[in-house]
Amino acid sequence: MELALYCPEMGYYECENERVGRGGDFVTSVSTGSLFGRFLAFQFDSWCEDFSGSVQWVEAGAHDGTLAADILAAARDRSPELFERLDYCIIEPSGCRQGWQRKLLEPFGEKVRWLGSLQDLAPRGVNGILFSNELLDAFPVHRLGWDAAGKRWFEWGVGSVGERFEWRIMLEDVRDWTVDLAAAGFDIPPELATVLPDGFILEFSPEAGQWWRDAGHVLHQGRLMTSDYGLLAEQFLVPERRMGTLRSYRRHVVGNDLLAVPGEQDLTAHVNFSQLIRAGERAGLRTEALTSQSEFLANLAQRMWSNSSPPSPAQIRQFQTLTHPEHLGRAFRVLVQSRLS
Repeated sequence: MELALYCPEMGYYECENERVGRGGDFVTSVSTGSLFGRFLAFQFDSWCEDFSGSVQWVEAGAHDGTLAADILAAARDRSPELFERLDYCIIEPSGCRQGWQRKLLEPFGEKVRWLGSLQDLAPRGVNGILFSNELLDAFPVHRLGWDAAGKRWFEWGVGSVGERFEWRIMLEDVRDWTVDLAAAGFDIPPELATVLPDGFILEFSPEAGQWWRDAGHVLHQGRLMTSDYGLLAEQFLVPERRMGTLRSYRRHVVGNDLLAVPGEQDLTAHVNFSQLIRAGERAGLRTEALTSQSEFLANLAQRMWSNSSPPSPAQIRQFQTLTHPEHLGRAFRVLVQSRLS
């Protein structure tokens, strides 16, 4: 999954930047228009209004830089004084994506800087906001299956036959997943183990939990936030998800042939918010909210538009797309954790 998405020569997110939007493979909150960025700028400004000195807003997974441009433009218009003190950082290990971002964000000059990893923030830490949007759902996962007879999990690997790939049980790499899964919130009580269907599939991303924990450690003061597809751990273990949540997206069509055309289709698995919550709290953060994107943005809209001119027709259409249950409102959740002095 990591190679298919991030291989520098052939990875899905490395080869082209026209993947997102109506003309690409899928629509995101950012591709609907600039309103999502304006909402985030309003919220970040509110969260940082009592901060003195330099304030950092750190975005991880900025893709082509569109969300950063929307946030920076809104912050500049809304709060010039804060904008002067603002240090906008982008965590981006890919030189290719950095190139797209630098080109788009050139008008903001030295207001934006780039770092290769979270660890580059560690010496000083973050005073402000550390956030991501649709990042963690594209972290690589282990694809686990349930052996009902043995009451244990096994792992699906990928093999090749001629010119095509196929799923294979990794019989030579037997591992007890119990402890790792329990730490991520997947506690399987005996009564569930007796009825869990043979072959039930569950995705597990150690890297997502580790990334969130690392982000929590570098947050000196402020908030850690993400918006993404996801569920709580217990919501994965239901009959309708017996084939797991790992999906492919290509030309706005959801697919189940995950091994087809590697590098030419998006691969995404639902985020385990229970895992993130536990990881952040282990890093000393306090959980403030886990809510739907619809509820999160509706609250912001009420506050933002009550203090300014009413929204334009275009903004109303964007808001409906961002919050309607049949579009992006129900599928996405927003997690906010904090460390405040």
